[in-house]
Amino acid sequence: MTEDLSFRRKPLTPEQRQARDAARRIEAEKAMRDHEEAQKQFYANKERLRAERLAREAATAKD
Repeated sequence: MTEDLSFRRKPLTPEQRQARDAARRIEAEKAMRDHEEAQKQFYANKERLRAERLAREAATAKD
């Protein structure tokens, strides 16, 4: 099998490279914000469920 090596990507101009890097940076920052928000929601839900469980256990211990 012979590979077609004639297809090569055109090199990016410095302006294109800067635009690509800026877009990647923005996407990465958004992904980090989304992840942090998901983590906050996860731990808030975890604490809520823990409080409910402890209240349930305390109620059954009284009876």
